[in-house]
Amino acid sequence: MKSNRNPYGLWALAWPIFIEVLLQTLLGTVDTVMVSRISDDAVAVVGLSGQLFAALTTLFMTISGGAGILIAQKLGAKRGDDARTIAIMGLTVCGGIGLTIGLLLLTQAKALANLLNVSAELLPLWDVYVSYFGGGMMLTALIAALSTAIRNTGNTRAPMYIGIAMNVIHIAMNYVLIFGMFGFPEWGLFGVTVSGNVSRLVAVLLLFYVFIQAFDRRIGFKDLFTFKPRLFKEIVHIGWPLGVNMSGWVFSQLAIYTFIAMLGAAELATKTYMSTLESFCFMLGYAISLAIQIQVAHLFGAGKTREAYVGAYRALAIGIGLAMINALLLLLMGRHLLGLFSQNEAILALGTSLLALNLLLQPGKVLNMSLNNALNAVGDTRYTMMTALCSMSIVATGGSYWLGIHAGWGLAGIYCCMIADEWVRGLLVLRRWKGQKYLRRAEAASRPLESRAIAAETGMSV
Repeated sequence: MKSNRNPYGLWALAWPIFIEVLLQTLLGTVDTVMVSRISDDAVAVVGLSGQLFAALTTLFMTISGGAGILIAQKLGAKRGDDARTIAIMGLTVCGGIGLTIGLLLLTQAKALANLLNVSAELLPLWDVYVSYFGGGMMLTALIAALSTAIRNTGNTRAPMYIGIAMNVIHIAMNYVLIFGMFGFPEWGLFGVTVSGNVSRLVAVLLLFYVFIQAFDRRIGFKDLFTFKPRLFKEIVHIGWPLGVNMSGWVFSQLAIYTFIAMLGAAELATKTYMSTLESFCFMLGYAISLAIQIQVAHLFGAGKTREAYVGAYRALAIGIGLAMINALLLLLMGRHLLGLFSQNEAILALGTSLLALNLLLQPGKVLNMSLNNALNAVGDTRYTMMTALCSMSIVATGGSYWLGIHAGWGLAGIYCCMIADEWVRGLLVLRRWKGQKYLRRAEAASRPLESRAIAAETGMSV
């Protein structure tokens, strides 16, 4: 008997995403602790290279993000074949982009280090991590495309289980290969790259198995060569502003990390540790905001614009409340938690001083994140792109250099600018969502269709 459970209910979508993010964050914290046992320099390399990887992944996240929104919209509009085709094209295009990025990182690690002003003492570790872990970027691209497509069909549980399995494999192999346990060689940071590539490969295989059965018609090998220009144009239309927005954020973060690197290795390691701790503050807010994007896109495709409008505010209120509770807990326990990563007193003192600022950062971040996702779900991606680019370039990046470097405020000055950026963008998208531009447009477009349907039923002309 077919289940009557609504796969697009907010809680049904959000809780598996939350569990996935929670366990990924916990395992990511364990991963950071393991890397810190190699050295603080190794942590600095992983943190800085992570920003580089994030910058490059925007190239395929543009496609997977646009495809994901359209999949939910098409399924809401009862156009399952179009949703299936969009998912297939998203997978193949993302895979090709990921392969290209992987080859770039494998062959040009040293050139990228010079571009990012990586200090001489970090170069040997940088070369190992960027070349070998970054060289497997195609796996990350396939994971992004597959998991996004599956989630937007309403199945958020499968990516959760597979994400958990991937991270458990990664941590277990880290333990063995970093420290040379059970007779294996002691590979240090190179061991992290091996475990990362193996765990990602396992995730791709499991996600692909779920993906081929995610739609009404099973996806076969020949279907992977499907390409429909009309639908791909829709993906690009809704996806390119998402990509530019994401690229702007990542490059802004990359520039900020470069400024922090100018302050010194201790500041860079502190920011990496703080980013790990901060992720606990907004992970439930993030899960809810991602769930609301899927839900709003589905409701919008189905023509239920009023439900979509109210649902975004409900998600926002829940997300902000939970992020604030987590931020308060982090403030109380922060120094002890930082001590899990490092015993360097300079790092502990600096990190502790930033925890109070985190109380201001988190609500602005959730406000920005939730309503950005809601606007993206209805196709208003250009507005979110323009507001993000202006605020990130002027407030976040420009302000961080001015306060953090020029004015000598250091890492605290950079944090102040990050807070200001989140609030500026959050208030702008709040104003836009209240205006309901795309929702009203969809309502207006649906009225002639409703009139024709009524006329067809009654035999009257319109």
